[in-house]
Amino acid sequence: MMVEKPDSFKHAPLPSEPAAQQRIVDSADLFRGTNEIVIKHDGLVYRLKITRQGKLILNK
Repeated sequence: MMVEKPDSFKHAPLPSEPAAQQRIVDSADLFRGTNEIVIKHDGLVYRLKITRQGKLILNK
């Protein structure tokens, strides 16, 4: 059985809402001199780490 695909896929337009301002937090304010912090979200614990190369890694 073959299913035909449409030539173009159109997304439904998004409802017009005012754009919310993004909140920017400096990593230095979060880490306060440490390399790792623990974040609790929806009852789960995550670890946010700064690598030796200065990148961020989030682990569950």
